[in-house]
Amino acid sequence: EHVLFVECGFGNDSHGQNSTKAAVRACRNAIEFNSIPSINRLVPGGYDNLKLDVILAIPKKYQDGLDLEAVAKVFPYGESKFTIQDGGMVAPSGIAIDSLGDKNDDMVVVCCAVTVGY
Repeated sequence: EHVLFVECGFGNDSHGQNSTKAAVRACRNAIEFNSIPSINRLVPGGYDNLKLDVILAIPKKYQDGLDLEAVAKVFPYGESKFTIQDGGMVAPSGIAIDSLGDKNDDMVVVCCAVTVGY
């Protein structure tokens, strides 16, 4: 594989303890400030042949609820492969709000690294 660049981001869900929401935000954060106009010249087959290796560091107790199909939709092109590892953070939000789906006052923080290549 040819690595072009690595992007990092983080995201959190302050209420609801939703690891998917936090992971989507982390992935968006990793890629949202980039434009790659030269991909068609650099990658044989262009955007459709990009390979994305995505590492998500998620607090262990919130990994089971992760919806990788929803997270994959963040990436507008290329083929995504995901690796999940223990990590991220659980931090107190200071308040549990029933109407926001809180089970407790945990904030779920997810870290993300996206390696882009072909």
